[in-house]
Amino acid sequence: MGFWMDKLRAELVDIIEWIDDSKHTMTWRFPRYQNEIKNGAQLIVRPGQMALFVHRGQVADVFEPGHYELKTDNLPILATLQGWKHGFNSPFRSEVYFVNTTQITDLKWGTPNPIMLRDPEFGPIRLRAFGNYSLKANDPRILVKELVGTNAEFHSEEINELLRSIINSSFADLIGESKYAALDLASKYTEISTELKKIVNERIDDEYGLETPQLLIVNISLPETVEKALDTRTSMGVIGDMNKFQQFQMGQAMLSAAENPSGGGAADGMGLGMGFAMANRMMQSPGMGAPTQMTPPPPPAAWHIAVNGQSQGPYSPEQISQGIAGGQITDQTQVWSAGMSGWLPAGQVPQLSGYFQATPPPPPPAG
Repeated sequence: MGFWMDKLRAELVDIIEWIDDSKHTMTWRFPRYQNEIKNGAQLIVRPGQMALFVHRGQVADVFEPGHYELKTDNLPILATLQGWKHGFNSPFRSEVYFVNTTQITDLKWGTPNPIMLRDPEFGPIRLRAFGNYSLKANDPRILVKELVGTNAEFHSEEINELLRSIINSSFADLIGESKYAALDLASKYTEISTELKKIVNERIDDEYGLETPQLLIVNISLPETVEKALDTRTSMGVIGDMNKFQQFQMGQAMLSAAENPSGGGAADGMGLGMGFAMANRMMQSPGMGAPTQMTPPPPPAAWHIAVNGQSQGPYSPEQISQGIAGGQITDQTQVWSAGMSGWLPAGQVPQLSGYFQATPPPPPPAG
């Protein structure tokens, strides 16, 4: 009889354990028929785990990593709840939850909508941000009570949306209060990440029994239009002297027009306009024309020319002279100046006709 009793008792001893092969499972409830656990059952809690016994919705005893034989002396709270005064010899009912206490990494967060703030340099602007964070169960009692409930399993994805909202809200509060200049944010990622992690942990540790051991900011970006404006501003700073840059651009345009003689009237008009503008700018640049100490008198006349049915000008007499000498203005080019009743060919205007006098041919060779 003693042999068969010992054999029966041995068959009633269970092993309670959780072998987790997933990366994002936070809690797992040990499956038991009617939650019955045999006297002397073996409880195995592996590193990175904790085991909680729950009786009628109340968290009782908590076990850290180790190997336990379930008896009255290591289940004091459960023994009190079930009225075990002198030990127990029959199966008892209790729910056993295993909690993963390792870090769950590679979780993502990001602002779904831009955050509005007032920048000291640019005024009202919008910012976006995203990054990574890790999650860990800090207090299994609070976690099971506040989030898990009666779920057989609880995964990080089920709370990821809540945590992203908490991180985004904390980031908006932090950026708004810190008043960092937008151009200085890139140099303060580490500082902002540290402060953000502190704020987030204060909001989730006592509330949900969780913590974020790592919380990193990968990028903070401005709207695309603002970034383009900053690129333009940077380019202008690199260019430096805008007058010299414009002179260089005009020279390049004239060179391209000269290398493309098939451009037609439109190209000729563009070259003429660019040439006059360049001559005018060169005359206004330091070291050219009148001394910089004196304001030069206004030109005696301002001329307009017609190119492809469009009026260009006004141009000074010197610029008109240069255009005639360069062959860009002919005696048939329509011109107009204040005091004239209408447009006339340049060769018929007394002030300009002298520029079109025929050049004498070379003298005959000596006899």
